[in-house]
Amino acid sequence: MLQPVSSLSARVQSISVSSTARVSAEAEKLRRAGVDVVDFGVGEPDFPTPDNIKQAAIRALEENFTRYTAMAGVQELRQAVCERHRRDFGTSYSVPECVVSVGGKHAIFNTVQVLVNEGDEVIIPVPYWVTYYDVVSYSGGRPVLVETSEQEGFALTAEQVERAITPRTRLIIINSPCNPSGAVIEREEFEKIGHLAARRGIWLMTDECYYRFLYEGEPFSIAAVPGMKEHVVVAGSLSKTYAMTGWRIGFTLAPAEVCSAIIKLQSHSTSNPTSIAQKAAIEALLGDQSSVDAMLAEYRRRRDFVVDRLRRMPGVRCAEPRGAFYAYPNISAALGRNGIHTPMQFAEKLLEKAHVAVVPGEAFGTEHHVRISYATSMENLEKGLGRIEQFLKEMVS
Repeated sequence: MLQPVSSLSARVQSISVSSTARVSAEAEKLRRAGVDVVDFGVGEPDFPTPDNIKQAAIRALEENFTRYTAMAGVQELRQAVCERHRRDFGTSYSVPECVVSVGGKHAIFNTVQVLVNEGDEVIIPVPYWVTYYDVVSYSGGRPVLVETSEQEGFALTAEQVERAITPRTRLIIINSPCNPSGAVIEREEFEKIGHLAARRGIWLMTDECYYRFLYEGEPFSIAAVPGMKEHVVVAGSLSKTYAMTGWRIGFTLAPAEVCSAIIKLQSHSTSNPTSIAQKAAIEALLGDQSSVDAMLAEYRRRRDFVVDRLRRMPGVRCAEPRGAFYAYPNISAALGRNGIHTPMQFAEKLLEKAHVAVVPGEAFGTEHHVRISYATSMENLEKGLGRIEQFLKEMVS
């Protein structure tokens, strides 16, 4: 008799489907049914990819640049990544210290897989981007969650990190500006964390996906601090900065030994990033940067509008996002009413009754918040926030 197929691996069962993807799927179901849904769930710029970048891709097609490339990306793009980082931060990365990947998420996945062993601890500040926890779990590592203070804008401190370090600590993951909170770690504090990690022989991965979307001050990379480069892995992406989410180009900047290991892993998974997208990425990194400034100005306008509206709603508190394009309001005062006790239940009922999609805070490690992406039009923001306000008023009445 044939034996039944064995169950799925414990490794894959240790992770869950991305909460942001799940929210988008539910919103899409309603849209297909003809419902007018305002989607604040997905963190995706509503701007088109700039024309100069699209034209570079068209030229690549016309030149038949459609074959396999080097596993780590073409040398010209790897040089462009290093050059962009040098211009922005004054770093001195070279081609052997750069790998191009299929999006920033892939860069993070690769890094964790090549650095983290079974049982290693990885420090992750809370709130955290949904993927960090699951990627660490998939690698066999143990996520160590460090609570940040809402009153301090969710910014991580070196003191908080030091309290969480044990002899098993292998890696610290930092995302500044942060998804979902918009928190930004001040340069002095970030340097303290970097020096702490270096003294303890711990890797520090800095996810710089949103570094150009900073509302006050100048962008900062811990990799630019003297003595840090050998202890730091930079995970970057073109998706948000250049409105290139569908092009799937990310990168890693790290010591050559780490990059070599990532290339080896990538050679058995995705192989090279898409050839055409790589040509577009070179233009994005080295071409006209005015589109980035225009997007930032619009995000700042939306940020101010969203935070002001949220703070005037009953039972809502909202720390001001200092970067990225998310608001992370505290809705604890609205919980415990009408059978709604958790952010997940709040988000489900909000979608059902008000037709507004938000991501519940459980996805990011907190129990009193929801995430609102304001990477959408002012028209949608006005309509969606109006619906949320009405929903809250009906809850507390």
